[in-house]
Amino acid sequence: MAVREDCRHYSTRTTADGVVQRCRVDANEDMPFACPEGCLFFEPRSLGDGGWQRFEPRED
Repeated sequence: MAVREDCRHYSTRTTADGVVQRCRVDANEDMPFACPEGCLFFEPRSLGDGGWQRFEPRED
């Protein structure tokens, strides 16, 4: 199976050596990096995981 980039446990970082992909719950297959078929730990990524924050404008 391919990598489920829409899972909240999927993480990727760019380093000097290239791109590092990882699963925060360590449920991935090692080589090549891939998510297991029908992963029990899959949870959809929420908008909040992207660093977005919602705030209400102040009323002065």
